[in-house]
Amino acid sequence: MFGLGIWELLIILAIIVVLFGAKRLPLIGEGLGGMITNFKSATKKNKEDQSKIDENTTVIKEDSTVSKEDVIVSKEGNS
Repeated sequence: MFGLGIWELLIILAIIVVLFGAKRLPLIGEGLGGMITNFKSATKKNKEDQSKIDENTTVIKEDSTVSKEDVIVSKEGNS
């Protein structure tokens, strides 16, 4: 885990507790959890929107493609 041992992690945790205090740590954790939840939901929504855009683009491309038979028929019709 990033090359940190258990003792380094404990020291970092102790420094965080001293800086913020034990009473504020749950509030900080709650805020971080909320940010992660919002990020995940926004990412999921973005993926859904992108898939809808891709589906619509595929449908438009399929509708706009003209086959050789359509071109031949239209040329014969013009003559």
